[in-house]
Order: sequence, then C-alpha cells, then structure tokens
Amino acid sequence: MSRFISTCAAVAVAAVLGFGTSAWAQGAWEAPASEKGKKNPGGNAANGKKLAETNCVSCHGNSGKGDGPAAAALNPKPADWTSAKVQKETDGELFWKISNGRGPMPPWKHLSEKDRWDLVTYVKTLGKK
Repeated sequence: MSRFISTCAAVAVAAVLGFGTSAWAQGAWEAPASEKGKKNPGGNAANGKKLAETNCVSCHGNSGKGDGPAAAALNPKPADWTSAKVQKETDGELFWKISNGRGPMPPWKHLSEKDRWDLVTYVKTLGKK
C-alpha cells in the first residue's frame, strides 16, 4: 500500500511541477520500427496482472481503462489498455513503451525483462473481455 501511495504522490508532484510538458505537444507515441517485430517469449498473464496491480493501477485503473486516481492530473492521459488502439499494437510495441516510458509514463526498465513481457501478456488479455 505504501508503494501505491508513493507512486500516486510522485505522479501528483510531477504533474504539479509540469513534468513531461514537452510530451503534451508531442505527436503520436510510436515505437521504433525495429521494436515492433519483437516477439513475446510467452509471458504469464497472472503475474502481469499482479505487477499491474502493484505498479500501474494508480494511473491505468483497476480495469486498465486509464481511469486510475492519478489519471486526472496527467496530460496526456494514461492509455486505455482495453481500447482497440492499444490492442492493435504489437507485443513488441507495448514492451518498448513499458520499458521506455514517455512524459508522465515512467520507464519500467527496473522490472525484469520477463516481468515486462508478463505485463504485455496481461494487457493483451484485456482486449478479450
């Protein structure tokens, strides 16, 4: 729970200080072509869900719709993982975005590569509901 509060506090401070303001004027968030074709080595959706509950719900919300409690203070808004736009992205694109972040979305390279693939696998399950 303290990690959740810390994440919310960090996002709120970043929003107040204008962190990522250059991202507001940026265009579409595109992964490099070299990353789009990366293949998922077979992630674990159950572990991905646990990781999302620990690290992502403050912005992306419990159901992944981008409606977490910190989302109101963010611009651009967090992605709706259930949307056709996100679901059309390749696993490689999602992995790259999770790994590198942009604007208010932090990079998650401190998570193992396996954990990041697990998150990708979980996000992809949300389009099947």
